[in-house]
Amino acid sequence: MSSTDLRTEIREFLSTRRARITPEQSGLPVYGGNRRVKGLRREEVAMLAGVSVDYYVRMERGNLAGASDSVLDGLVVALQLDDAERDHLFALARQAQASTTRRPRTPPVTVRPAIQQVLDAITDAPAWVRNGRHDIIAMNDLARALYSPVLADPRRPANTTRFVYLHPQAAADFFVDYDTIARDAAAMLRLEAGRNPHDKALIALVGELSTQSELFRQRWASQDVRFHRSGRKRLHHPAVGQLDLDFEALELSSEPGLQLNIYTAAAGTPTADALTLLASWAASQERLGTEHDAPSRPH
Repeated sequence: MSSTDLRTEIREFLSTRRARITPEQSGLPVYGGNRRVKGLRREEVAMLAGVSVDYYVRMERGNLAGASDSVLDGLVVALQLDDAERDHLFALARQAQASTTRRPRTPPVTVRPAIQQVLDAITDAPAWVRNGRHDIIAMNDLARALYSPVLADPRRPANTTRFVYLHPQAAADFFVDYDTIARDAAAMLRLEAGRNPHDKALIALVGELSTQSELFRQRWASQDVRFHRSGRKRLHHPAVGQLDLDFEALELSSEPGLQLNIYTAAAGTPTADALTLLASWAASQERLGTEHDAPSRPH
């Protein structure tokens, strides 16, 4: 991300967050019936954040260099940012203050054999590892079976966000809550862009999606960011039908930039029975490769 792009990112993020907060939501009095701006005025944000109007205007114009943690936390309170938005704001501020000679971090594209061993040891639940770009790095056999619609595209590494936006019909058939999945996928990708803006593969991915998907362009322009840590995911698998899965996403402390995703179902539920059926189905199928594997090989 060039300095010009970074300033644009900061400006658009702060202005969109300011636009969604009304004076009433902030506990401010409203005078007169005609407000010419959507949401808060800059001077109102400055007052709520405890900074001068000139200082806030400078920040919203894209200059966060030199902003202290206390100033940033003031913006968090004034703009009512959630945890993901706070993380994103601080990431943008770090980029604004970083040396231009700082070497960019390259997200991993492989895992150590020990990580694959961990995945293979998980036999009753789909488990897989991704990087911040949403590239699928490694999977166990049940995850390969579960995500077979995603892996059907021979392009490697398989990428879940590319699948969501560039194969929308297949993705809508697979993800029961497609609209939510699409919204969250773009928001998580923007969060990663704030943390690692010089990742060339990420820049290329965003460019590809922006060029080929109007929906992605709309989602990306919203400036929304989100964490993806736990929750419920509803999938419709072509072989075993609907699966209502609980998921946990765990950062791998030994592999910065990688995340382990595990899907489970409570014992005795239809989804637990469907996972057992999925395991049997997987045993009869060709194994779909993930990262450096061939597109398919005998199981």
